[in-house]
Amino acid sequence: MSSSPRATAAGTVENYPQLLSLAVHELRTPCSVVAGYLRLLLREGADPVTDQQRKMITEAEKSCARFIALIAELSDISKLDSGAIALAGKPLDVFSLAAEVAEHVHETGDYEMRLDVRGEAARAPATGDAARLRAAFQAIFRAILREKVGPGTVVVDRRRVTRDGRPTAVVVVADESDVQAVYGSSPGVFDEHRGGLGVALPLARRVIEGHGGRIWAPDPGADEARARGSAVIELPITESKL
Repeated sequence: MSSSPRATAAGTVENYPQLLSLAVHELRTPCSVVAGYLRLLLREGADPVTDQQRKMITEAEKSCARFIALIAELSDISKLDSGAIALAGKPLDVFSLAAEVAEHVHETGDYEMRLDVRGEAARAPATGDAARLRAAFQAIFRAILREKVGPGTVVVDRRRVTRDGRPTAVVVVADESDVQAVYGSSPGVFDEHRGGLGVALPLARRVIEGHGGRIWAPDPGADEARARGSAVIELPITESKL
């Protein structure tokens, strides 16, 4: 008896990118229709709406936009996992990129948390996809800030080290007083399954690994708060000039 791809666990795993791609396609169309109708309701010349109705439509439009953004992230995950898209291979500087992102991240809620960039400056040349790495850094920085209760300072510390005989850019994201402890800790798994960020963190991990790097957090041990509130990103450095 022949077996279809769905009949085995292995087949299910192999077909996962196609399943995700199909879900993205089926979700994208109705979301686009809903977004279009919401824009029509708010357009000048349409039937007048009350202030309360306008507020509800605006909130619905924001939620719809978030849904569409989530679908786009799922689409990127599907394409990266299936090899349908390739990461760009252009010159960039990891440390400059991290600093640029940190300057514009404002996921502080009601708390007085600062994101402070320290360590090495522009001295981590690499080849990669700057746009996707920028989005990955942003997702990770936001995730760490969301764990904090201020006032306080979260540091983005940049270090150039040698890993297995090759130059490596290391970006440590942690509380000001924890940077060295996090850097010197035993590597654990970075928790990418957090609410409020869509699937931006699973996507960020794929992008970093696609550049030959990795992301990790301290092994929780007895300090789970430190593990959830910090991250270490490592990316290979090329010696070619930018």
